Amino acid sequence: MSFTKEEIVSLNKELKEKTPLEIVQWVISKAKNPVVTTNFRPYEAAILQVTSQAKKDIPVIWCDSGYNTPNTYRHAEEVIGLLGLNIKLYVPAQTTAHRDVVMGIPDIEDPKHKIFTEQVKLEPFKRAMNDFKPDVWFTNLRKGQTALRDSLDILSMGSDGVLKVSPFYYYSDTDLDVYLKENKLPNEFKYFDPTKVLGNRECGLHTS
Repeated sequence: MSFTKEEIVSLNKELKEKTPLEIVQWVISKAKNPVVTTNFRPYEAAILQVTSQAKKDIPVIWCDSGYNTPNTYRHAEEVIGLLGLNIKLYVPAQTTAHRDVVMGIPDIEDPKHKIFTEQVKLEPFKRAMNDFKPDVWFTNLRKGQTALRDSLDILSMGSDGVLKVSPFYYYSDTDLDVYLKENKLPNEFKYFDPTKVLGNRECGLHTS
């Protein structure tokens, strides 16, 4: 599923007037092999709801770093059960316990932090994408999260040829609070990403 830059610009103007579910339904109707990724951070229930509504069996790729909080794991189980998600779990090749002994969680300025990020986030993600080879990747990126994400839009074409779709791109936290309440969806804020440290730091998955 590929579009030119001009087509992407035009489509984004049209899709901005659509609801997230309408956006997902339109993309699904044209996609051959769509996936949605999640880490069960705050507000993830929204993207998981609309994608599973549009395609019940859509693969939901969960790259679990192994460092999630107990709250996040409980939240994940609740959302998986509530929405009947088709979860595809990917974890690092090395266990958290082993890594804690040989590396721990390196400081962001430590050269080992790049290796750490590759091990716990990038390698499992690359493995998942290689396994599924999607033409469409649904994600919950939103404007205002990072400088990189501000340069994207509802639709953006990656250098790998995969169409990245962010149906809630123009939603604020307040908008999503309302959305979750109206749709009776749970949320959880006690979330920890060991690769980002700072909330406005890019995670590395969306830089291509």
